Amino acid sequence: MSSICQIGIVTFENGVEVDAESHLIDPQDYFDPVNVAIHGITAEAVAGAPSIRDLHGRLCELTSENVVACHTHFDRVALGRVCDLHSLPALSCKWLDTARVARRAWTQFSKSGYGLSNLAVTSRVIIRLFPE
Repeated sequence: MSSICQIGIVTFENGVEVDAESHLIDPQDYFDPVNVAIHGITAEAVAGAPSIRDLHGRLCELTSENVVACHTHFDRVALGRVCDLHSLPALSCKWLDTARVARRAWTQFSKSGYGLSNLAVTSRVIIRLFPE
């Protein structure tokens, strides 16, 4: 969980989407075939892409002192670990786990699960990472 090969960022102001970005990231790490089978991103796809070190300033700019939504703990933990791995300062934001919110707010999904595909109609994820 200390390797990221893509990050998507959606910025909202007053509940309205005002910006969206997606960046491939060269994790400078081994690409596990299991992860590639899940997200479809290969080492060749990120060749020449920025590293997390290159994008860290932008991430700090967007997230500093803001609420950042993620779906499950994965994004929060992965960003923390990749920052530690590269000796970068942790993001100074407040994390909101949309999966935890969904479990409490939308009991109708309890049988089908709280995955993003089931919640797509009623929730948005601000940051989504893809491991490598």
